[in-house]
Amino acid sequence: MIKTENLTKVFRTDEVETTALNDVSFEIKPGEFVAIMGPSGCGKSTLLNILGLLDNPSSGKYFFMNEDVSGLSEKQRAKHRKGNIGFVFQNFNLIDELNVFENVELPLIYLGIKSSERKQKVNEALEQMKIAHRAKHFPMQLSGGQQQRVAVARAVVSKPKLILADEPTGNLDSAHGEEVMNMLEELNQSGTTMIIVTHSQRDAGYAQRIVRLFDGQIINENIKGKVQEVVI
Repeated sequence: MIKTENLTKVFRTDEVETTALNDVSFEIKPGEFVAIMGPSGCGKSTLLNILGLLDNPSSGKYFFMNEDVSGLSEKQRAKHRKGNIGFVFQNFNLIDELNVFENVELPLIYLGIKSSERKQKVNEALEQMKIAHRAKHFPMQLSGGQQQRVAVARAVVSKPKLILADEPTGNLDSAHGEEVMNMLEELNQSGTTMIIVTHSQRDAGYAQRIVRLFDGQIINENIKGKVQEVVI
């Protein structure tokens, strides 16, 4: 599903050069649930942006669904993202002017799916996330937990092969956070590959494998409780 080889990302300004990722190599199989952990500034979100085809690496290789996507243009990356990758963010990223149904419908509009089919798919996603009763409400009328359910529904409505979640419970209390993680776990159990970036050991406990970053490098992988050192 995903394979990186010596992935490096360097950000440059006129006077400063910062290496956010340094020679990162790992593989994620279809259907895995992987958590990426590490301190602030270690490169977690940078890695997630590259895996989600929101950005390109400075060097190294990234293979997504057996294709080298390391140096694609933004237009080419967008084509690969559509229908294949769903995103869940800490801040929900819902559009305030659209109601719940319309927010979830957006990815299907971008995919060019006809209206009658969109309606069915949106209703199925809302039912799956237990938020269908709020379909006509607007984001500001919802609790944080409800907004994140809508965000997850939007991520899964096109039935992507991969879901990337960046601190999906960061703005939620413990109870609502647990609800969201249970939903992500159910999606993974149905066959969707899941990658989350998190500071929460509780959230990481839902994953089958934990990849730990420090200063842009993988320092170890924890697979079902067994720590395996990764030589960089």
